[in-house]
Parts: sequence; structure tokens; C-alpha cells
Amino acid sequence: MRYFITFAYDGTNYHGWQIQPNGISVQERLNESLSTLLRKAVETVGAGRTDAGVHARMMVAHFDWPDELDCGRLLYRLNRILPWDISVSNIQLVPEELHARFSAKSRLYRYYIHQKKNPFLKRYSWEVHYPLDFSKMNEAAAMLLGEKDFACFCKAGGNQNNTFCHVTEAHWDQVGEQWIFTIRANRFLRNMVRAVVGTMVNVGRHLITLDDFEQILVKGSRSDAGESVPGNALFLEEIKY
Repeated sequence: MRYFITFAYDGTNYHGWQIQPNGISVQERLNESLSTLLRKAVETVGAGRTDAGVHARMMVAHFDWPDELDCGRLLYRLNRILPWDISVSNIQLVPEELHARFSAKSRLYRYYIHQKKNPFLKRYSWEVHYPLDFSKMNEAAAMLLGEKDFACFCKAGGNQNNTFCHVTEAHWDQVGEQWIFTIRANRFLRNMVRAVVGTMVNVGRHLITLDDFEQILVKGSRSDAGESVPGNALFLEEIKY
């Protein structure tokens, strides 16, 4: 029987979602907690991977179990033993052909920027001290829409055989003191969103033109794109099935 777990986490203390040989991951903590409660080793499969320090308001993982579980009781007990920075909102039995990663239709990320010193934003938003032309950055965001090869935004050594993604939403919006970049796609490459934002920031600083941005997309070289921005301001917000 296959079970889907929906949960959220603050990624500050973790080396990303996926189990790593040199640091604690969210997946490791979830596997350990489930294994403790069910008294047998449990391996979860996540909907994707997030980098070190990146957060998720919604992440989904699945695991298989031979018997029918009391999902409500397991949910309560799991939240009791997980650390404070991981919170499970739902556990449900699903058809066995559903897969947390491969059955997902879209994923939505948001990146948060603020430009005035604020101690209450610092942990979850990138503090930028130079002016940015968000109008130009929105024009750059529009160039991301559609099915394209995003190799230029893929981390070197990411072992991605397919670098095509279909982006259906990409825009910057101002909300209070923050500017928020929203991007939705069927899939994302390793480090992609942080590299996209870093390159758009170069557009916003007038370090590169919109034509330059377009050529970076066309040429597909990671060395032409901007630096990856800090992970603490990036959130996986939603996964749709």
C-alpha cells in the first residue's frame, strides 16, 4: 500500500531534502521518525529535492507499507517526534501507481527579496542594498515562459540528462516591503531557481540587457548566467498532482 505524506519544513538546519553523506537532511529525519514509529525501516521518496537552506511550505513524499495504517494516529505521533522545524499536515492512502515525484504535474517556487534592513525578514528573505529595476526583471521573467532548454541555469555536475522544462508562470510582485518572484513549471533543474533569480538581478542592476538575458537562454552555458542567490530566501510553495 502506498501512502502520501504532505509536510512543510524550515530548511535552515538541513543540507537539503535528500539524504547526504556529510550532513543532516530532511529526508533522513523523516525516514528515522517513520521507522521508529512503525518499528521497521521506512524509505521515503520525495517530490523533488531542495538545496541546503531552502524551505518548503509544501513538500510531498511517499512510502510503501504492507498493511493499512491509521493515518490520523500516525500523523499525530509523527508530529510529536519530528523536530520543531518539520511539520506534517496530511498522511493518506493513495493508488499504488501514484508516485510523489513522477506523478506531480507542476511545482511552484517563490523567492523573496527586501531592500531595507529588517530583522524580521532577514532569515527568510534576501537583503539587497542596490537599486533594482523590477520592470525590466519582469520583462526577463516573461522570456522564461513556455517549454525551453534551461541548461544555462542548471548547476554544473547536476547530472541532468534532460534540461528542458515547461514554465507556465513567472513574475515579480511587490508585497509590502518585499519583492517576490513566483515561478511555476512542470519540473526544475538542480539550483535552477536561484540561478534564474541571480541572472534577473543582473538585468535589474543594468549589468546585462534583456537581449543578453535572451542570449544566455539560447546559448545554454551556465558560465554566462548570473550567480546563484542565497538559498534562505527560496520556498517550495506548492505541488500539484
